[in-house]
Amino acid sequence: MSLQGIALLVLGLTVIGLAALLVAAIRRDGSATQDPDDAEALQDRLWLLSESEERYRTLIEATTECIVQRDGQGRITFANAGFAAMLGASPLDLIGSMVQLQILEPGETVQRADGVRQVEERVLPVDGRPRWFSFIEMPVQGSGGAPHWLRAGCDVTARIEAARSLDEAKSRAESANIAKSRFLATVSHEFRTPLNGILGMADLVLETGLDAEQRTYVEAVRTSGKALLSLVDGILDFSRIEAGKLDLAAEPFDVAATVEGVIELLAPRAQDKGLEIALDVADDFLAQRVGDADRVRQILLNLAGNAIKFTQTGGVGVVLSQTADAVVLSIEDTGPGIPEERIPALFEEFEQGDGSASRHHEGTGLGLAITQRLVERMSGRIEVVSKPGRGSVFRVFLPLPPASDETASRPPSLRARKILIVAESAFQAPYLARRLSRSGAAAVIVPSVEAALDALSGAGFDALIADRALGDAGVRRLAAEARRGGVRCSLILLSPFDRREFGAPGAAGFDSYLIKPVRARSLFDRLLEPGTGPAAAEPPAVAATPRPDPAGSAEAPRAQGRPMPGRGRRVLLAEDNPINALLATKALERLGATVTLARDGIEALAAIEASPTPFDLALIDIRMPGLDGLETVRRIRTREAEGAPVPHRLVALTANAAGEDERAARQAGFDAFLPKPLDLKALPGLLEWRARAA
Repeated sequence: MSLQGIALLVLGLTVIGLAALLVAAIRRDGSATQDPDDAEALQDRLWLLSESEERYRTLIEATTECIVQRDGQGRITFANAGFAAMLGASPLDLIGSMVQLQILEPGETVQRADGVRQVEERVLPVDGRPRWFSFIEMPVQGSGGAPHWLRAGCDVTARIEAARSLDEAKSRAESANIAKSRFLATVSHEFRTPLNGILGMADLVLETGLDAEQRTYVEAVRTSGKALLSLVDGILDFSRIEAGKLDLAAEPFDVAATVEGVIELLAPRAQDKGLEIALDVADDFLAQRVGDADRVRQILLNLAGNAIKFTQTGGVGVVLSQTADAVVLSIEDTGPGIPEERIPALFEEFEQGDGSASRHHEGTGLGLAITQRLVERMSGRIEVVSKPGRGSVFRVFLPLPPASDETASRPPSLRARKILIVAESAFQAPYLARRLSRSGAAAVIVPSVEAALDALSGAGFDALIADRALGDAGVRRLAAEARRGGVRCSLILLSPFDRREFGAPGAAGFDSYLIKPVRARSLFDRLLEPGTGPAAAEPPAVAATPRPDPAGSAEAPRAQGRPMPGRGRRVLLAEDNPINALLATKALERLGATVTLARDGIEALAAIEASPTPFDLALIDIRMPGLDGLETVRRIRTREAEGAPVPHRLVALTANAAGEDERAARQAGFDAFLPKPLDLKALPGLLEWRARAA
């Protein structure tokens, strides 16, 4: 009950008491001789007091369900009808008694500084239906000056039960989340463990002498394994987000470098389909931001990967820009587009742009659902504009604050330069022209060799950029014509695969080459330093995997002459799964390392203790029977603190690849974290670490 309610109650009771005293006085003096006017005045006062009494009684009854007043010995001196009804009696019957309501459950009690006490109790009225009441108790002045206690209360059963239901629901939800998290960890481990064996063994077999048919079959196994891994990762990511177990980092990172890395990673996939993929970064873009680099990378991989998947001709363009309060990622493609009525369903789980049974592309439809949830978790938004037959544009707005007070660096000046770009290109050529124009150059784009030859004969250009996709004979003609026309710098655009097939650019008349997708830094380096000769070449943006020899003859000696970064290295491998243990052992031995195998943490500790010299590297699986990897490494660190020799580098192996798993591993004392399926390409770096550290 509020303070206003308490004041109203006290005032009402005071009025009632005064009215009662006045009535008694009139009755006591009624026999005395009085002036008629005085008698009439008294009657009027009596009428007013009675009216006031009735008004306050009504207000009190409307705001308070039960009222009881007791003297110092606990005897009832006043009770209203509500209190009496709960005891099955009349108010007058209760006067002088000490009867109490049966209390089933005490609740919260609050003692206020003004002497008023607030109590919540679950009581049992005479009707047998338990009810919660909130009572206020306060001292009041009784007759003769003796202190009395007034207790008034309201029924709060609905509020208490609603709060308890909410608490129970919250507790059930928390228990469900814990169960879901445990399920995700178990499923992640159980899926990734066999996938580690499938993919790892396929990689090992591909490095042996295989004929063309055998190589085709093994590569099919590896491709299917990677597809299954991608599917598992998508389902687990979605489940983790739904369970509220996705933590976001808030660390400084270079957004432009992150995006550039994704584009270069996706380039071979696009180029295998005959597509181009290009990146344009706005000149005023502030690259250093605070956020989760891995999740930004995942968002872009999903969107740009989808664009490559559904695009058959043309390409994919990515633009990185900013607004006053957000980083903007725009992904545009020349694909089939999406019907307008399908766009709202794109971000629902298990939905795709083409929902028909005859669609050409496989997949769960989880990529965009995961992307939207990641964007929302980062307090961003995503927009889609698409028309059938005209491609699609996905724009992601991410509020990533600047990491410092840096200002955007301006591109080098190419003022007064005139540059001819020869390419039939939806994105790469326009992006190059845009970058050059922003630096002050005049860029002209033509789509064919013939148009370029006409342009070279009619105007003086400072530089030529030709796309090898126009054909070897055509671009060689262009290089020769540019040289005759006095063009100071001729560059050819190559994919990583083109670089091996095209040969030395100098032999074709070019000064240098640019690997697609073109880095802005490399573009300006080539144009500002012409004439450096054929040897001046940009390192490939992506280390391309050599294409299989059709005859298979070049693969047999592949292991010969291999660098041996593990030569002389001693490695402790703690792994309970026999297939994974075999895989890691063979991969390490091929790198020249000597491997000691332990089946659990106990054996690993025993091997460390028995070793005359410290191991160079220890690879320890987190989930092992008996003594798990986390406890094992804690004991190793304890030994280290006591001065005992321990492995120089401790690396965690786990099929649980979530962020919290990596944090737990590092907190336990691991130096590094290696998720499964095991990336065999990461092993040389781990073995070379000791040499680099020395």
